[in-house]
Amino acid sequence: MRKKTLLMTLFMCALSVAGAWGENAGDGRQKQTDSPVVGTVTFHLTKDGYALIDTAALKKLLDTNSEDPVVVDARNPEEYEEVHIKDAINIPQKKFKKYAHLLPEIKSARIIFYCNGIKCGKSKKAAKAALEMGYTRIFVYAEGMPVWEEKGMPIYAGPEYEKRIETDKLSPKELNTLIQSKADTFTVVDVRDPEEFHKGHIPGAINIPSPTFASQSEVLDKKKRIIVYCSGGGRSYNAYRKLMKLGYKDIRQALFFDWQEAGLPVEKSDA
Repeated sequence: MRKKTLLMTLFMCALSVAGAWGENAGDGRQKQTDSPVVGTVTFHLTKDGYALIDTAALKKLLDTNSEDPVVVDARNPEEYEEVHIKDAINIPQKKFKKYAHLLPEIKSARIIFYCNGIKCGKSKKAAKAALEMGYTRIFVYAEGMPVWEEKGMPIYAGPEYEKRIETDKLSPKELNTLIQSKADTFTVVDVRDPEEFHKGHIPGAINIPSPTFASQSEVLDKKKRIIVYCSGGGRSYNAYRKLMKLGYKDIRQALFFDWQEAGLPVEKSDA
């Protein structure tokens, strides 16, 4: 009898979860179908209780959802003022309790947290804090502000947004010395197009094209120095800025044109 009661309790809990998040789509992914206006939004429900959504899903929620989801920027106020997702509010993760009153009173409201990309933990910590407060439909947009911005999604840009930054540059000689050391403390990234990369690149470099740099940046170790380069400096400057927003601390810029002018070796690879 006790076993049957336990099984019935577990079954009712499963129904409760399904009712909150929608129907199962298999492989840990769910389809949220609780609003006929939204249609179907696919997301991944984590063991911590919040759901992970990507750029396309978030855009769809913002464009078509009649429930007006609340988007929360968990970064610090300076980052928020520079640029943020349009209509997002700012609740810095480190001061979550102080500003938690900005969240909706309704505990079933859809709330989406984001910060500076996959390796930024602020949005996930804020999401857990919201769940502890009793909110039941919490999302994390893990790709974050750099990818949202990179994909041309709606943003608010503050007065400091276009401010030019001064990059730390490496000369061809300095970069070559570093490569020859064979130290495992840095990664050289060619941000040109794949076609350019295959025709010739700095030995040992990996290729992450500038237009999708933030989207693919998770392969880069934050503990290492990241050296970005392109031909003339424009694309590597953009990549440098994206790395800063993603929270990388040790960044350098180099130029492939200077490398070639110095007569240093160039590798070629098959397309």
